[in-house]
Amino acid sequence: MNGVPRTHAEAFDIKGVLITDIEEGQPCLQCGEICSGFSPHIWRKNCTSCKCPREAHDVCHEEWVSVRSRLGLKGDESSGPIGVDARERGLAWAPPGLPSHKMEEYFSMLPEIAIPRLGTPGERHRDRQLAIQLPKQDLARAYCRHLDPKHASSADDFMAARNEIALDIGSVQEVIERDLECGVCGLSLKYGSLAVSASKLGLLYHPACFSCADCKELLVDLAYCVHDDTLFCERHYAEQLKPRCAACDELIFSGEYTKAMNKDWHSGHFCCWQCDESLTGQRYVLRDEHPYCIKCYESVFANGCEECNKIIGIDSKDLSYKDKHWHEACFLCNRCRVSLVDKQFGSKVDKIYCGNCYDAQFASRCDGCGEIFRAGTKKMEYKTRQWHEKCFCCVVCKNPIGTKSFIPREQEIYCAGCYEDKFATRCVKCNKIITSGGVTYKNEPWHRDCFTCSNCNNSLAGQRFTSRDDKPYCAECFGELFAKRCTACSKPITGIGGTRFISFEDRHWHNDCFICAGCKTSLVGRGFITDGDDIICPECAKLKLM
Repeated sequence: MNGVPRTHAEAFDIKGVLITDIEEGQPCLQCGEICSGFSPHIWRKNCTSCKCPREAHDVCHEEWVSVRSRLGLKGDESSGPIGVDARERGLAWAPPGLPSHKMEEYFSMLPEIAIPRLGTPGERHRDRQLAIQLPKQDLARAYCRHLDPKHASSADDFMAARNEIALDIGSVQEVIERDLECGVCGLSLKYGSLAVSASKLGLLYHPACFSCADCKELLVDLAYCVHDDTLFCERHYAEQLKPRCAACDELIFSGEYTKAMNKDWHSGHFCCWQCDESLTGQRYVLRDEHPYCIKCYESVFANGCEECNKIIGIDSKDLSYKDKHWHEACFLCNRCRVSLVDKQFGSKVDKIYCGNCYDAQFASRCDGCGEIFRAGTKKMEYKTRQWHEKCFCCVVCKNPIGTKSFIPREQEIYCAGCYEDKFATRCVKCNKIITSGGVTYKNEPWHRDCFTCSNCNNSLAGQRFTSRDDKPYCAECFGELFAKRCTACSKPITGIGGTRFISFEDRHWHNDCFICAGCKTSLVGRGFITDGDDIICPECAKLKLM
């Protein structure tokens, strides 16, 4: 046996010699920390600690001398060139006789989990598949703990016939002919590629197709059985011909056995999953595909009654509410003790009450009508307030709001339409609601499209404007209608944008237009002399007098 021994349990090999089996105490890969370690049942193939099957634990399959000796087959295991030791290549197993340079090519054609590299999930997967596909109790009578001696010859005949007729080990070889097809998928086999040969059928297969027709798993170590021209692992081949006990996992060679739950059982093995008492002729309860006697089922799975604290047996009706359970006769109002079966009830502080008692002690009142909320009544809540469904309505139109949108204002509730009618911002010009954007002028709201020049009606939104008599005007209209005009250029003096102007004797000028009529120099901030309609600087006035 390869590897370092861990915890050991006793077993016997095919010669009846005591050997060690690396199993006991190994962790469960299915339920994790719940299991304290694999503890084999005395005759079931499951763990007494967590109830999971043996294969769900991190246990190793017993390694016999070779695949052929494990299966009880005769003949030389190697075929073709002498292969390389698998463990020297870091593998738990490799196809016998496969040359070193072909080994990686073969494993590259398989899924990662099917590659038994040492220390990887692939190695553990192979261990479990050896135990599942090649159960030791099928391969050697020494491992059949529940075989009646009077049926021993039947078992020997079955195993001998299987080994002779059906059981074999596939071999890996190159495809040396063209136009060959896989015996499973029917697709072509590439010339020069590797394929698995099943000599008992005379067919070749893609390495990833060489699997059991029942469990669909790749055939571990290429061991296969043939039945009706179909590939099976040894386990499912045997089950085509013999019933298998659902408890001890051994084949049944007796003509008398128990059928229950669509499974087969040795007489005496159809027992309670908890206490191992026989269920033959007894009532039982099925839970997670396992049978339990009434006593064990009630002690392990039945609920306790909140009222009387007794177990609610399988013959009693179990009434439940919020993870609590009651006998039908115990489902009573905590105050008046009336039965609550098929009646409305309320709960408070883990107690249940009939409608009247609940209302009297705990019911709150509607903020609309002031009446209490009776048990089972639908309640509408918003922040700290609550209403009956019919009372939760708009304060204006009185229509029930239900699940529609609403708008709270102070202590009142409004539907969207009534709120808009009463409180929404309206344009002072068109009186319609302003839903987005808008302009405020003199503390009054306007639609952007409604805020226009009082003269030309062009929009003033985002534009410079001024006002006259509380009416807005664009700069151009205001200048044309109301502004002073420049004596020099006759254009309006609007003052918009900071424009400065000069006035003298009811005449006005833009700053830039206030210049000497003679020399054209600016007179802003300088003395000047009027000359009829013109203004001139003192120098030009002197020249004119000379």
